[in-house]
Amino acid sequence: MRGSREDKAASHERIVTVAAARIREAGTEQPGVAEIMKAAGLTHGGFYKHFASREDLIAEAVERAMVDSGPRIAALIAEAEPDDLLAAFVDAYLSEEHRDDPGSGCGVAALGADVARLGAEPQDAFRDQVDRYRDQLEPLFGSGDDARGRATTTLCTMVGALIVARGLGPTPESDALLRDVREALHG
Repeated sequence: MRGSREDKAASHERIVTVAAARIREAGTEQPGVAEIMKAAGLTHGGFYKHFASREDLIAEAVERAMVDSGPRIAALIAEAEPDDLLAAFVDAYLSEEHRDDPGSGCGVAALGADVARLGAEPQDAFRDQVDRYRDQLEPLFGSGDDARGRATTTLCTMVGALIVARGLGPTPESDALLRDVREALHG
């Protein structure tokens, strides 16, 4: 029995991981249950052992997508020199690699337009990730009264720039946009 529960938990984890990557790549309307289950190496028929509906899967996948990229950004900041923490955050977020890999990238940029239509749980996960990003950025602006506002403005600028750069595709114009915004935010 124990192995069965562990197997089910591992399968559930695979499904959510695949779904989180797919919705960051294609949005919440695109990936179907059959596609997600196949990519997870499972049969379509096993889906309902894990979720009551596709909506339940998408809600859980949105939650996962929001937290997946946080540790990567935190690790890059941890590796940076203390006086370059803001630049490290901005450079990591506005990199060509991040632009070209939405499946493992920021859920805020990938799913911002979708989350508003999905209900309370996905919106809560979105809000929590926005707060985590602001909490990471705020200390980089010192202890002044405007630190929270500057963190919010920086976050929104980065998310918007990433969305526009992804829309332009991997082109010289997109590369230039990312470079220009990075330079502007380095201040």
